[in-house]
Amino acid sequence: MTALEILLEALNFYEIKIISVNKNNVKVQNKFEIEVEANGLYKLSDDGYIVAPFSDINELCRFILSA
Repeated sequence: MTALEILLEALNFYEIKIISVNKNNVKVQNKFEIEVEANGLYKLSDDGYIVAPFSDINELCRFILSA
């Protein structure tokens, strides 16, 4: 599986609403956007501002749900 496929599956598992998918960018609920980087990191942005890079997909999903 690719990093993007892993992300989409995790978002579905955590029941995080996916707004759109465009190449390596995924827009989700609460104005978050996730960029899947080539090195396997997931860069989370909130309304255009970078929040943090995540290497742990579960940590990323829990962060989105807690916001």
